[in-house]
Amino acid sequence: MIHARTLASSFPVPVHVSTEREAARFHPLATSRKYHGPVTLRFAYNTNGLQSHRLFDALDFLGEVGYHGVALTLDSCHLDPLEAGPSEIAAVGRRLRQARLACVIETGGRFLLDPRRKHHPNLADSDPLGRMRRIDLLRRSVEIGAELGAEVVNLAAGPRDPSVDSEDAHRFLVEGLREVCRHAEELQIPVSLEPEPGHWIETLAGYHELQEELPELGLTLDVAHVSVAAEEGTPAEALLAEESLLTLVHLEDAPSRVHEHLPLGEGDLDLQATLGALVELNFQGLVAVELSRHSHAAHQLVPETLARLRAGLAEL
Repeated sequence: MIHARTLASSFPVPVHVSTEREAARFHPLATSRKYHGPVTLRFAYNTNGLQSHRLFDALDFLGEVGYHGVALTLDSCHLDPLEAGPSEIAAVGRRLRQARLACVIETGGRFLLDPRRKHHPNLADSDPLGRMRRIDLLRRSVEIGAELGAEVVNLAAGPRDPSVDSEDAHRFLVEGLREVCRHAEELQIPVSLEPEPGHWIETLAGYHELQEELPELGLTLDVAHVSVAAEEGTPAEALLAEESLLTLVHLEDAPSRVHEHLPLGEGDLDLQATLGALVELNFQGLVAVELSRHSHAAHQLVPETLARLRAGLAEL
């Protein structure tokens, strides 16, 4: 399994900046008192929080503000994986290079396969044809990620369905994920799973149970999901505990033990402790801000959030 400590060597950061001086111009480091010098984390922004922006405008915006990367949610409004052809994918790749953005692929488009049911069908669906449609979508997402030079493809298990037996659901998940991971291995791109409250895999313990059968499956840890469905400590404690498996981190504020995504400063997240844990880990993957319900305020939140994150690093 490839995890975040090796990503920097596989995908140099920033991916398309030719010199360190140029990199510093676009992505300046913060100076830390505790760590006696410059420290950096690689911050990204998820396009599910930029749904009112055209994709190229969103990428340009993130690059101009100074983000290191983008978490690109493939959706009907942004590089629809069911319709995008080679020329469109290539054009997005060129724009990523122009904006000097690293990229991860997010597969959380809510209604791509069913306009009336969110995240359905999923990998644990009772209908085998539905499961096949989800597998095909994820395989296509992996292919797009490979074309774009993405660092990882992130996915979730899908919402629980009380009509599906839990043992059957686990078997379906393992079978589907094994096929997706096999395809990703052929294309040399890592796959990561994100535990999500209300989904078949909603806790870190559930991820570990699954990962025992799929050791190649990395972990995406969303700080707003920690200790919502089970006791998992603080986000900082969870990050430190999962060091060897982390491939991607989602970062936003939230009320304690409530599944919600809020702008920084509007919830109970201890931002300093969370950033400190990531710096202590020397985490080299992307740390992606996810504010999927705040597209209407992206013009303010994109720069304000990065400013808060840089200020937080400087205070470590």
